[in-house]
Amino acid sequence: MIAEGGNLAVSIGEDGTFLIDDQFAPLTGKIVDKIKKMGGDSPRFLINTHWHYDHTGGNENLGKAGTIIVAQDNVRKRLSVDSRLTAFNADIPASPKQALPVITFGTDTSFHLNGETIQAFHVHHAHTDGDTVVHFKNANVIHTGDVWFNGFYPFIDVEHGGSLAGVIAATTTIIDMSDENTVIIPGHGPVGNKAALMEYRNMLRNVLTRLRELKAEGKTADEVVVVKPTKELDAIWGGGFLKPDQWVNIIYSGLEMPDK
Repeated sequence: MIAEGGNLAVSIGEDGTFLIDDQFAPLTGKIVDKIKKMGGDSPRFLINTHWHYDHTGGNENLGKAGTIIVAQDNVRKRLSVDSRLTAFNADIPASPKQALPVITFGTDTSFHLNGETIQAFHVHHAHTDGDTVVHFKNANVIHTGDVWFNGFYPFIDVEHGGSLAGVIAATTTIIDMSDENTVIIPGHGPVGNKAALMEYRNMLRNVLTRLRELKAEGKTADEVVVVKPTKELDAIWGGGFLKPDQWVNIIYSGLEMPDK
C-alpha cells in the first residue's frame, strides 16, 4: 500500500491483520477501509519501522481501537519525549500513551501469523537509531522502512542516531538476504528488487567515499556544499524532496570517519 506518508505493507488472514506503519492520523480511516476492502479488519498488530510522524501518525487512532503496537526499543523512547527535526524546522511533541508501542524489542522479534513467519530485526544507526526491517520469509518480501528511498537521496536523521555508513550497512544486510525474486518495499518510492537496492547502495558508497575525502581535508559543511560532491549523481538521484545541497549538508554534519 503506497500513499501520502511512508509505504505500508499488510498481511491479511485467519489470524488477523498485520500492518507495517500507519502514515498520518487523518488517513487512519482510509487505511482501515482499504484493508477491509482487501478482506482484512482493523489491525491486530502494527509494527513501526521507526519513530517519524509519517510512519507513526496513526498510532494513537489504532492504539485506541485495540491494535497492539510493536517497535524497536528506541522508537518508544523517541515517541515518549518532545523532539525536533531541524532539517524540516519541525518540533514534534511527545506522543500520548495510546500511540506508544506496548511491545518493544532490542535486536529482533518474530510473528507467526496467517501461515507466514514474519521476522522484524533492528538495523543499527541507519536512517535513525531505531530502524526495523521486516522480512516475510515465506512470501519472500522485505519492507525496509526508511533505510531505502527508492530512486532518490534519502533523508538520514543524524540528530536521532542515523548515519550514512549505517544506511549502507543496513542495505547490505538486506541485499545479502535477498534473491532475484525478492520483492523489496522501500520506505518511500516504488516497490523494487535486489538489483535496484544494489544501485542505491553503490550510489551511497560513492558519496560516502567522496565526503570522507573532503572531511579528511578539513572542509566545513558549507565548503563541501559549494564543491557539489554529488553533481555527477544529481540527475538520477536528486529529484526527491531533499535537494542535493540540502542532503549533502545533512549527512556531512553527521559524518563519522572510519577507525584507523
